[in-house]
Amino acid sequence: MAKPGYGKRTASDQRPRTPHDFSLLPTRERYVAGFIDHLPEAAAMSVKTLAQQLPLYGQQAIGSALKALSVAGHLRRVRCEVGREGQVRWVCRTFWSRTARDNEWWNAYLATERARFTGGTEHTPAPEPPADASVDAPPPPPWVPEEPPPPGHEHPDAEAAGAQVPEPPHAPALSPAYQALAQLGQVDRRVGLSADDCAALEGLAAAWFERGVSSEYVIHALTSGLPLTVDSPAGFVRRRLETKIPPHQPTAGPTQPPPPGAPAPRVLVECAECGAPGRPEALPDGLCRPCRSGTDGPEERTRDDGLPGQSDIATYVSELRNRLKLP
Repeated sequence: MAKPGYGKRTASDQRPRTPHDFSLLPTRERYVAGFIDHLPEAAAMSVKTLAQQLPLYGQQAIGSALKALSVAGHLRRVRCEVGREGQVRWVCRTFWSRTARDNEWWNAYLATERARFTGGTEHTPAPEPPADASVDAPPPPPWVPEEPPPPGHEHPDAEAAGAQVPEPPHAPALSPAYQALAQLGQVDRRVGLSADDCAALEGLAAAWFERGVSSEYVIHALTSGLPLTVDSPAGFVRRRLETKIPPHQPTAGPTQPPPPGAPAPRVLVECAECGAPGRPEALPDGLCRPCRSGTDGPEERTRDDGLPGQSDIATYVSELRNRLKLP
């Protein structure tokens, strides 16, 4: 078990385990993924520990396999800042998903984990009115008949004047799901939907809102990364609504609020190759920009937390030593 190494944390909404899991991966990645999937919760996930338990591959091969599994959408490494009584330390966790997920799903899931880790508050629904609220309600005002028109100003149509003209029916209020679907065409014409399409897909979109996401999140998830042409906008949106549904938002119980002025704990994603930390949005596929582009120089490596990297510190110290040697 991890102490406090890269402990395994299983992501939510997992599909049932089948003999064909990871069948599309290469042999090495399929072998490592099957082993990790059967590990218990909080199992050690460092490269050294996995290499000791998998005799077929060494540490370098295991590291490459973990990088490939991160790109395939099966894992994300997260570094969490914890502290108590002025002492701060970092613990690392590896979130694992048997079902391959895209970057948008991982960003939403890690956002919920950050809210849970930092003690997010639960949204309290508005109280419902009591069952006997109608008993004390005031009675409706008495009906007052209209005064007859003055002489000489009779209505030209006696039957129409005597009949009561019904008020036009009010249009039903549109749900947030319907409104989000209706706005897709304004964001990108390739996924513009008709009124019938919005009504047919409203139930699938409503399931997203039941998981606590906003309209902006739904619209962004349905319009980002579109292909050059979309032959069937309704079919394309339906497929995304079914396959990209976000995880359930955590419902945090009552927590002790942090003291005034205390900084919020940081939760950062680690690059699966070099370990550089950053925000989830800055590390798509779990990789930093230099590791995605294949560059290795310290001058090209950017960090999102403002902290110097290991290579930066070594370069700085080496430069100081060289200057001390000068006459």
